[in-house]
Amino acid sequence: MTAVATRPRLGFLGVGWIGRNRLEAIQASGVADVAAVADPAVDGAAASLDELLEQKLDGVVIATPSALHAEQAIAALEGGLAVFCQKPLALDAASAQRVVDAAAAADRLLAVDFCYRFTEAARTVKALVDAGELGDVYAVDLVFHNAYGPDKPWTGDPTLSGGGCVIDLGIHVVDLALWTLRFPGVRGVTGVLHGEPLEDYAAAQLDLEGGAIRLACSWRLHAGRDCVFEASFYGTRGGASIRNVAGSFYDFGAERYDGTQTRRMVNPPDEWGGRAAVDWARRLGAGERFDPAARENVRVHEVLDRVYGRTQ
Repeated sequence: MTAVATRPRLGFLGVGWIGRNRLEAIQASGVADVAAVADPAVDGAAASLDELLEQKLDGVVIATPSALHAEQAIAALEGGLAVFCQKPLALDAASAQRVVDAAAAADRLLAVDFCYRFTEAARTVKALVDAGELGDVYAVDLVFHNAYGPDKPWTGDPTLSGGGCVIDLGIHVVDLALWTLRFPGVRGVTGVLHGEPLEDYAAAQLDLEGGAIRLACSWRLHAGRDCVFEASFYGTRGGASIRNVAGSFYDFGAERYDGTQTRRMVNPPDEWGGRAAVDWARRLGAGERFDPAARENVRVHEVLDRVYGRTQ
């Protein structure tokens, strides 16, 4: 395959709400060309990944049902394409490892749409932690409640979704916490799931080297608002929190805590929704190949597997 052009040619596999949003964000950024779309529900579009692989593309954005992600990503990587995939990358850690191994073997850029990393609030809090301004962070509280839950038929089938609110919502805040803390070792994980066949509420604790993370997430919780989102970090010298504003799914702020004092650091608005996709496309255009940070996805899935009781 020839070197990637300054403006890489991208294909989009699945253009439902999220896929379309990422497509529009990349188009608006001007960092890449949208060369092909595959979605059987869209008139005039290609119907499959195989048809995309016949195009002269540099990368593909995958936004299909969760159970398809791993095999589609592997096929694209083995076909010489870089991959940007919606979360989850796979339904379990073993499958996620296979995707990362395929990316390493093909030397292709692989990224997952952990979009909350790209909010201004999250970037601000991570900068505090990286600079040591909170001291040693020993406690993290994570909350993600969605008053509605998913609305696609396949999300109710565990063989297609991989699980309920943990793999749908919890994965975002677990990634956000581990990323902020530079992926510390996780010594133990305990979890409690409520609901059958898929959990609609979950609570978990991650015991770290030097601290702990507490997680609560749910679908359809009576919380008096559309969404409750929190990632709070408490250290020996201070605390900081990322929170949604007024129950919004899209507006986030960041606060700094010193004793009983609170200082607001970030307020909305913040157009963050497509930043992860644009960042991947920009890096692809710059000629970046396999990034070892892709292995972080396996670390996140290992935690989720332990919450689900799949591994110890």
